[in-house]
Amino acid sequence: MNRSYPSDISRKQFSKIHLILESTRKKTRPRRVDLYDIFCGILYILKSGCQWRMLPIEYPKWELCDYYFPLWNKKDDKNSKS
Repeated sequence: MNRSYPSDISRKQFSKIHLILESTRKKTRPRRVDLYDIFCGILYILKSGCQWRMLPIEYPKWELCDYYFPLWNKKDDKNSKS
């Protein structure tokens, strides 16, 4: 991602949660999009309140961010109930 937004976190901050987010997907093939970019795209949506389709072009496609959001949200629900 070339441009940064106020909603983005640093790579160092992301490294603390990377393994948790990585564990939501079965490892069937190599990943083509960086999870950091997807996560920052989701943060942009949450911070700005814009629609998924209005996600800036610097982030991965909105469909991909929209796909991961419920997976990661569900993962968080499982962790908080423990």
